[in-house]
Amino acid sequence: MLCKWEALPEFMRTEEVRPYYQALYRRRAGLAVKRTFDFAASSVLLALLAPLFLFLAVLVKLDSEGPAFYRQERVTQYGRRFYIYKFRTMAENADRKGSLVTVGDDARITRVGRKLRGCRLDEIPQLINIWKGEMTFVGTRPEVAGYVRAYTKEMYATLLLPAGVTSEASIRFKDEALRMEKACSAGANIDETYIRTVLPEKMKWNLREMGKFSLGREMRTLVKTMYGVLLP
Repeated sequence: MLCKWEALPEFMRTEEVRPYYQALYRRRAGLAVKRTFDFAASSVLLALLAPLFLFLAVLVKLDSEGPAFYRQERVTQYGRRFYIYKFRTMAENADRKGSLVTVGDDARITRVGRKLRGCRLDEIPQLINIWKGEMTFVGTRPEVAGYVRAYTKEMYATLLLPAGVTSEASIRFKDEALRMEKACSAGANIDETYIRTVLPEKMKWNLREMGKFSLGREMRTLVKTMYGVLLP
């Protein structure tokens, strides 16, 4: 749900954020339906996919040392910190051994991890985050705190709603790993390149969708995401 303007964190109460807040405030009923859908759908999917969870967890454990699940601190609605859940697709402690951005041929990715990433199965545990209210099915992908600190004042508007599993930006930047791989091969710093070139372009789409929020648009994004996963 959307809190009152006065209750927003101070860093979000700016003139750059206000138009997006007002647009969402007019659609409070739709936001309530959105959360109801998130909770109901994630509850059903968690129950139905429990056998798949177990199977994939065993595969990850057998493939390499380390836990089956990976947790990383990210930023969601109103700047709150939370731990995002994924199946581990990289070597244990990989985030301490390189960039926070993963390129296509990253040596830290495990054999099973590469297959999980290819069909997006590593993202399934985020149903837990949706069920808890930390995430939503459609919304701006959650970033680590270091990248959030690079946000412009307008970009903070994306924190008015919970972070999402998919979005129009995610669909249009599905080749993000390839883009970053090319930047890496050119000798550029991956994190700086992401902040300077990729992040602003993704945010343009995130802000555009937030300003035009509707349940119909979100359903279309979900359908496009499923189509993209099944028929890449």
